[in-house]
Amino acid sequence: MVKQSIFGRISTLVRANVNALLDSAEDPQKMLDQLVRDYTNNIADAESAIAETIGNLRLLERDHEEDVRASKEWGNKALAASKKADELRTAGDATGADKFDSLAKVAIQRQIGSEREATSAEPQIAAQTEVVEKLKDGLNGMKGKLQELRSKSAELVARQKTAEAQNKVVDAVKSIDVMDPTSEIGRFEEKVRRVEAQAQGKAELAASSLDAQFESLEDLGELTEVEARLAELKSGGTSSPAIER
Repeated sequence: MVKQSIFGRISTLVRANVNALLDSAEDPQKMLDQLVRDYTNNIADAESAIAETIGNLRLLERDHEEDVRASKEWGNKALAASKKADELRTAGDATGADKFDSLAKVAIQRQIGSEREATSAEPQIAAQTEVVEKLKDGLNGMKGKLQELRSKSAELVARQKTAEAQNKVVDAVKSIDVMDPTSEIGRFEEKVRRVEAQAQGKAELAASSLDAQFESLEDLGELTEVEARLAELKSGGTSSPAIER
């Protein structure tokens, strides 16, 4: 009964469609973790049951071997007793011959009993051997499924980490988008542009002030010349500069 229960659980687990289970699960990672635990526990139970089944099979095989060996030994004893009886009968010892013939019959009866024991055990051994082989195959299938589950789990974890890393990169890129006026860099750039504009305004203002100073210097020079000519006129000179001939 226990063997049939274990065998049924093994068959059910081996036939399980992992991908279908994951597709229907709300949380695939949690489902995988649970499946890995279930498979691990069932594999441990199966190994224990299979070990017990194999142990029972080996006992049957040893008992069968013992019955076969005993059958041969009783056959040899029956043959030896029969030969001894023939020798005694030939020698004229009928009583001794009958005694050894009786021993030969007892040995033959024991031989027949051992043969029957060996023969009756053979179908059971064959059936038990078949069960053990199926259990071994099922156990190997469960171990293969467990490896598949672990691979799927590792794959999902890796994909999740990759997706999280990609999200972080995207968020980081968005946070430093230079075209976004609301970003820190955008605000800093606007501040720099304002400082640059202010510097340009000051430069233009300084340039215009310098031009005005030079214009005032030119006006001052003209007034000086006017004053000089006026003084010359008053002294009786000419008001226009002499033209060299």
